[in-house]
Amino acid sequence: MVKRRSNSSSHSKKVVSAVIAGMMVMGSGTAVFADNASNNTAAQSTAASALFKDVKSGYWAEKHIYKLASQSILLGNNGLFRPNDNVTQQEAVTMAIRFAGLEGKVDKNASVALPANMQVNNYFKPYVALAIQQNLLDKTSENAASDSKQTWGERKASREWITEVLIRALGKESQAAALASKATNFADNGKISAAKRGFINAALELGLTNGVEGNRFDPQGSVTRAQLATFFSRAEAYNDVKYANTAEGVVIGLSSNKLELYVDGAIRTYALDNSTMYFTSASESKISFADLKPYTKVLVIGSGSKAAYVEVTDAKEQLESVEGTFQKLSPGNILWLETNSTFKPFTYDESTAFLDQNGAKIDPSALVAGSKIVIRQETFTSAKKPVIVQVKSGVVNKNGTGTLQSVDTATKSLVLKNSSGDLESYTWDDSLVVKYQNQLLSPSELKNGAVIKYTVKNNVLETVEVTQSVERTIRGTLYEVGANNATITYKRDGGQLEVKLLAEKPEIFISGIAAPTLSDLNADETNGDQVEITLNPQDQVTKIQVLNRQMEQKKGATVVQYEPKSRVLTLMDANKKPYVVTLDEKTKLSYNASEPTLDGIAPYLTNGRKVNITYLSNRALSIDVIYQYEGKVSALNLTTKKLTLLGADGQSITLPFNNPVVSVYGKSSGSLSDVKVGTDIAAVLNATQDAIQTIQVKTNVQFELLGVDYANSRVTVKKDGVTSQFYVDKTALKDENGQAITVQDLRAGQLLNVTFNGPEPASVQLVKLTTGEVTAVNSSSTPSITVKTYGGTTETFKLDNSSKIMNDAGSALSITNVSAGNRVEVRKDADGNSVVKVLSVATKAFWKYDSYAKEIYVKRQNVNDANQFPLSPAAYIHQGDTTLTVQSLKENDNIVLYLSNGTIVEIQKQ
Repeated sequence: MVKRRSNSSSHSKKVVSAVIAGMMVMGSGTAVFADNASNNTAAQSTAASALFKDVKSGYWAEKHIYKLASQSILLGNNGLFRPNDNVTQQEAVTMAIRFAGLEGKVDKNASVALPANMQVNNYFKPYVALAIQQNLLDKTSENAASDSKQTWGERKASREWITEVLIRALGKESQAAALASKATNFADNGKISAAKRGFINAALELGLTNGVEGNRFDPQGSVTRAQLATFFSRAEAYNDVKYANTAEGVVIGLSSNKLELYVDGAIRTYALDNSTMYFTSASESKISFADLKPYTKVLVIGSGSKAAYVEVTDAKEQLESVEGTFQKLSPGNILWLETNSTFKPFTYDESTAFLDQNGAKIDPSALVAGSKIVIRQETFTSAKKPVIVQVKSGVVNKNGTGTLQSVDTATKSLVLKNSSGDLESYTWDDSLVVKYQNQLLSPSELKNGAVIKYTVKNNVLETVEVTQSVERTIRGTLYEVGANNATITYKRDGGQLEVKLLAEKPEIFISGIAAPTLSDLNADETNGDQVEITLNPQDQVTKIQVLNRQMEQKKGATVVQYEPKSRVLTLMDANKKPYVVTLDEKTKLSYNASEPTLDGIAPYLTNGRKVNITYLSNRALSIDVIYQYEGKVSALNLTTKKLTLLGADGQSITLPFNNPVVSVYGKSSGSLSDVKVGTDIAAVLNATQDAIQTIQVKTNVQFELLGVDYANSRVTVKKDGVTSQFYVDKTALKDENGQAITVQDLRAGQLLNVTFNGPEPASVQLVKLTTGEVTAVNSSSTPSITVKTYGGTTETFKLDNSSKIMNDAGSALSITNVSAGNRVEVRKDADGNSVVKVLSVATKAFWKYDSYAKEIYVKRQNVNDANQFPLSPAAYIHQGDTTLTVQSLKENDNIVLYLSNGTIVEIQKQ
């Protein structure tokens, strides 16, 4: 029978020392041991705190592996656990000694003589000798002759043999003896050794083991390290050993990086980090830190003050509630509560939380006599100390800070999250004062996410001051756009003028104008645009939307007469109806000139000239002298020589042609055979605007931007290995969101989608490239992938029949080839279809970094291996969630490289 005793402090140190010295590196059936002190620290760190790279999240034995590794019973090495390696008998005996709390009795310096047939490695001799002495092994049966080609110690431990050792380690031999004659229900019961049957029955009754597929026990089957961890972990429920680094108690304090545990009248503090593992006693599945709750019972295993493993053993809060009417506070931190017509005192201290109805912290002095309160007191000590005192109903008068969660102007109520993270809700009346930077606001201007200071009086919200704003909107009449387009002035509904700074590249939205700019706004003392202005947290204007502008548009209007001196223009619309407009300095002009002026457009406004015009009342807002039409070919008649275009606005126009020049990007000469129904084109008109002179076929092409000549607005690009150049000085440039940019915003390395009208670039748009780790794959009828970007955000991309999935070499894949953990690049191709590229991956040993060439060198495993890779300037270098610099990498560091077109975009340090 094994004699149990609790481990003392000195005994604990011996256990840790011996366990470290016995660190196993399991491989190829051979055990290698680290005996020196220099290896001990690293080994213990691996066992107690590191996550095993070969134990994936959700692995069936994950809970048991981490529990026993944290207790230093079954260890790993160099970040590996090797769960599928078989266990030898000498290794299993060593684990059983640790499990039984007998490590302190192992005398490694004593001369050990074992029975002749029980040959073991020198390291294991004292363990095996102690196991015989403590009756963990039957000396007679173990010494029996065997025809095995391996020594007793190196023989693989069988399932029935391990079961016997485990039952003996638990001191359950008498139970096994009572069950020795009972047959098991396994199909292979006849193969179970008669001497082992009682031990197997005992293990089955205790729930420590079960059969394998086909209702078999497989008694002679080998045992893996994962299975052994599971055996010992489940057996701890019947083990009275007190492990030195294991404690069970009640959680009395909990934060993101700290746990306070009440154990036997004392408080132990443990540090938590990303490597701490969380489980429950009722499940094999891992839980998250968020599932851990205060005042529940937990088992904590840790090294020093660091918790490696936390297991919830009882999820019920160890609290009870007492409800009554608050009477008063008296000296000595005593709270008097009237309940059931009696007065009862409760002694509180600085750790007692006082909360209002919303769960927000208050000072004890804020309690008002007569308020209904609930006191929650702990049940795990005789003191039954009040833990929480919360107001259930009563008068609230308080000041506080928080973040707005919602505002409902209809019910005059809001919800905020206070500085403690709890939600509070309040109502207001018409006397509420709302301020931001000394400006009075209306409650409707409060936005979710704004940080506020507030006061409550008699349960009603009295004041709200926004201390940190979020994006908000206001409405008014546009009065003036300031010099250099740096500010705008508008008139609020109340009549006061306000000036706001413009953010860089504010968005402008005007119905009927495709890409409006600040110059398209009507800023006027009396007839300015009604606008909705969006302000960022810095109170800068990020968006201006024109509301209800009564703007008229006429397309294809014919000029009747223009008077340059009076700037009066007479036109006739398509229905032969005349109308008159006046041009001014704010009229937006377009007539095939880089810097259009009123004097410059005058020669074009001759009788019969066709123009597109927008106007407000009789004031011309924009005039576009028509020299081409753009759209999709809806009809092409080579006999009548007429072409019909369908414009983006849904209107059709039919134009004659004779022998037009057809230009196509990438062709030296085009022909009408390049123009088909459905083709997007630009039809350039002749001088009299009555026939097509040139047909420019629109072509969408995606390029990699190699360089920018900013002085001459010329870009160098590459596609399919071919380098070319073109000018973008007369080209519409847009960012990823379609907002206007300048050539100064272009940078080498960007992807560009370019639309060509014939050989000339008509528009250039930056392509959004999302790179990151796949976290979820949906291969249903509406497939999608979810990607966690290197910036930490998560995006889901829906895929359809036009989407493409490929590997880094360009070979086509299907969505079934994509799995969580893959690194991908997601972008839109030139035609707007989604493209997913799965990056190639390589595991290497780091050698050096060439900072001049920006290249990573790794060590070759084979003579033909590539060992030199360019490093992307935006490469994500990290270890877990910690971002690293390339300079922090050391020679021989194990790294995983993720590459796009041979360039490193991510380095994951192991």
